[in-house]
Amino acid sequence: MLSCKEVSLLMSKQCDTRLRWPERLAVGVHLLYCRGCARVKDQLQFLRAASRRFATGTAAGTGLSRDARDRIRARLQDR
Repeated sequence: MLSCKEVSLLMSKQCDTRLRWPERLAVGVHLLYCRGCARVKDQLQFLRAASRRFATGTAAGTGLSRDARDRIRARLQDR
């Protein structure tokens, strides 16, 4: 059995890559009985969806002008 810490690390990893089937199975079994980790999974999914909406400019009130996005991108590249 995986600990909550191991499961949270795997769920975070799952945001970027596909887990191997034994890892997916272990996470799924853990989520069946651990409400805390199930909440963490929901929060990760929410944050991922929100960041995608923000990145594409489809979130309400986040429609930056092309000029503003270019300035921000240039500043970030300078760092």
